[in-house]
Amino acid sequence: MPGIIEPIRADITMLSVDAIVNAANERMLGGGGVDGAIHRAAGPELLEECRRIPEVAPGVRCPTGEARRTGGHRLPCRWVIHTVGPVWSGGNAGEPDLLAACYLGSLALAAKAGARSIAFPAISTGVYGYPADAAARIAILEMQVGLRQYQQIERLIACAFDEATHRLYQNLLSGGDR
Repeated sequence: MPGIIEPIRADITMLSVDAIVNAANERMLGGGGVDGAIHRAAGPELLEECRRIPEVAPGVRCPTGEARRTGGHRLPCRWVIHTVGPVWSGGNAGEPDLLAACYLGSLALAAKAGARSIAFPAISTGVYGYPADAAARIAILEMQVGLRQYQQIERLIACAFDEATHRLYQNLLSGGDR
């Protein structure tokens, strides 16, 4: 039976799933928004593990569009998949492809680790300024692709922190506004 995508409104740090995805920055040393919340909830061990990930360029552990995996530490999940979404620059600087790569790269890492349930935040829609409706379309499309590609994944959660994003996910998954 194919996996499902479930839109929920919740605090991603409270979800009991195999992996949660962190909308990280390239340094992977914590930040604001969901990144800061995940680092606070996971405890200082997450920061220590992130510091051990080698830099691929000065100050860059995870380039935009890529993903890295760490343990969940004090979170109720086994793994944290860190991905760096694009900063919105109007949509003509490769942002859609980079955002799609965040979802597919995160799914690949989670599947490789054996994850069956994965929760995603609304990547790039906070301080990175990606329009929520466009980001939601990419998120749902790439999650659907991931479910077809990684048969062992049973459940994907499109986790919204706010009601407006939750409604976007619900609408897209019910077949509306495509």
